[in-house]
Amino acid sequence: MTLKHTVLACAALLAGASAHAQVGVALTADIGTTGAGFHIVVPMETYLNGRFGANYFKHDFDKRSGLVDYQFDGKLQTFDVLFDWYLRPQGNFRLTGGILYNGTRFNARGKPGVGGSFTFNGNTYASTDIGTLEGDVTFRRAAPYLGIGWGNALSPNKRWNFSADLGAFYQGKAVVNLIPRGCVTSNALCGQLARDVAVEELRLTEDASDFKVYPVLRASVSYSF
Repeated sequence: MTLKHTVLACAALLAGASAHAQVGVALTADIGTTGAGFHIVVPMETYLNGRFGANYFKHDFDKRSGLVDYQFDGKLQTFDVLFDWYLRPQGNFRLTGGILYNGTRFNARGKPGVGGSFTFNGNTYASTDIGTLEGDVTFRRAAPYLGIGWGNALSPNKRWNFSADLGAFYQGKAVVNLIPRGCVTSNALCGQLARDVAVEELRLTEDASDFKVYPVLRASVSYSF
């Protein structure tokens, strides 16, 4: 069973727990650093609610790493299984823990510098000789989450509620794959290019790994059934 299927199975268990408790559920609409999303909130115990849902955020940007400018086209996509523990029954302040399926991925494309050239590992190559530089950046799929929050989507006698989350999930060191496509010069130069791109790949990995811990700041409006 894949991690994504495991997360979805956990979500189904949460829904089953709600049905067993014979108590209503709530649906939230969310916006924040994880993008736009939704969650279903189900009661687990007196002090505990479960939340499961999904978030999506398309993010395109330019970034310079070393002597290379990149265009990144990406998406931040997560599927959450979260547990909210309240300090008192029907309270508002909560501690949250859980796990996310992290489908975040960025496609990278190197942009030639002045004169239409690339410089990798101190060596300069004409783009007409080496073609294009393409790649992708991904992170670990299983991302644990810890945070705090305010608000309870299952507050009694209130259909509509507002809440907020402040926390972070750990997505680990970036996994970067860079490939030069279309080298048309000699085998020797193409071999040197491959070695220099491997060094550039390590550099970009270090830069992208600044986001090992991803901050979560999210506001939600909910409706309980």
